Amino acid sequence: MRPEPGQVLHFSEDPTITRFEPHVARTARQPDAYVWAVDHDRAPDYWFPRQCPRALVWTEPRTSAEDRAWLGAERVHVIEYGWLERLRTARLYAYRFDAAAFRPFGDPPNAHVATVPVEPLGDPEPVGDLLSLHEEAGIELRLTTDLWPFWRRVTTGTLGFSGIRLRNAAPDPAAP
Repeated sequence: MRPEPGQVLHFSEDPTITRFEPHVARTARQPDAYVWAVDHDRAPDYWFPRQCPRALVWTEPRTSAEDRAWLGAERVHVIEYGWLERLRTARLYAYRFDAAAFRPFGDPPNAHVATVPVEPLGDPEPVGDLLSLHEEAGIELRLTTDLWPFWRRVTTGTLGFSGIRLRNAAPDPAAP
């Protein structure tokens, strides 16, 4: 499930939204109100239940041979075993928007934001089997009992990475 050219997507477990209003997310690091969406490349970051903590990792041109060998794939998503059943049973929906209402956010861009209310181009689309989406996209989905050792390793290397909802992960046993 990815956007068509000229579109961006918003993923939600709520299939009843008809209009998206800019808001400041509870966990926002910026004070501005936005409607959030993602493009083709970042859509797989959201093939998860909303609250699922996940580490997303990929190779980049600057990635060292050692880090490539350690990762063993071009792109890997890692979740805790405790989230697997929720991943298997989640009913996720994609809302399509005209990308013209959005601007890239981040450096480098990792999302798209609108500062005005937006309405989807049509009804929300069921995303389907989230495991199958990963497989079809060639993204390895890995399971772990503890996300933190993996996260510490990728954040100190040369791989590209993103962490989403990490506050929902099991407590880090190495944390003070």
